[in-house]
Amino acid sequence: MAILVTGSSGHLGEALVRTLQGSGQAVRGLDINEGPFTTHTGSVADRVCVRRSMAGVRTVFHAATLHKPHVTTHTRQDFVDTNITGTLNLLEEAASAGVSSFIYTSTTSVFGDALVPPRGAPAVWITEDIRPIPKNIYGVTKAAAEDLCQLFQRNHELATMVLRTSRFFPEEDDDKAVRDGFADANIKLNEFLYRRVDIEDIVSAHLLAAEQAPALGFRCYIISATTPFTPDDLADLRTDLPRVVRRHIPEYEAEFARRGWTLPSGIDRVYVNERARRELGWQPRHDFRMLVGRLARGEDMRSPLAQLIGSKGYHPGVFKEGPYPVE
Repeated sequence: MAILVTGSSGHLGEALVRTLQGSGQAVRGLDINEGPFTTHTGSVADRVCVRRSMAGVRTVFHAATLHKPHVTTHTRQDFVDTNITGTLNLLEEAASAGVSSFIYTSTTSVFGDALVPPRGAPAVWITEDIRPIPKNIYGVTKAAAEDLCQLFQRNHELATMVLRTSRFFPEEDDDKAVRDGFADANIKLNEFLYRRVDIEDIVSAHLLAAEQAPALGFRCYIISATTPFTPDDLADLRTDLPRVVRRHIPEYEAEFARRGWTLPSGIDRVYVNERARRELGWQPRHDFRMLVGRLARGEDMRSPLAQLIGSKGYHPGVFKEGPYPVE
């Protein structure tokens, strides 16, 4: 029996295929783009292609998607076709084929406007109990695909899980003000405090989800680096982030000063991974404190897997303002 990975020419898809092949698993990769880790070239929106790819498969990792950077280069219908219809095609064919686990890669972007607290309010403690309020077609279609996964768990006994991953892309930030204000590595390290995760930890979460989906039933988990903060920090996090970080990880100051790096004055949300750690037994390795230690030793902050995969980009061309256009 084989494992099917969709989006196998993308960041996470390649990481999954590399890891699974490294453990001796038989893996199929499905992607619209050819690549060294893609065995089946085609779209998840193509039912015939999906059916052909699903034969003899026991586990599906569905990572293929249109992303936020595609919002201004693709139509809303493109998002519906790929993110909703594509997921439905995979779920229906997986149910028909008797697949044992279906793991869907979603995004913390589904929370949308729920991530933004009112003016003067504390930062938001984001757990799976927060109701998503998607703010663009990307978030809407990812949330709809999550609901499809739950539907197939309930009505077709297909063991599904949803993993809402936070940021892990290696490309530059899409916000020009952020790019102009911080070095790229500085931005990414700062985000490990509250909204970023290393791809190695994402892969380990997916593998655990696939193992436990048949026993646990439908679950939805936030997959983000473990934050050092607690709910008691939320008011100060909104107005004085450096003071809170000094309280928890004072050693960061010397490493930041050595590089001329800074923290933003405040943050508006914190992603909380406690449920995934508790229920899946997930043990993410890469967090802010660990990465500060790597800096002190002169090491690369990225995991070996992240270094190996590198940057892939989202578009074949370049744009006047930044790595990709935004709304």
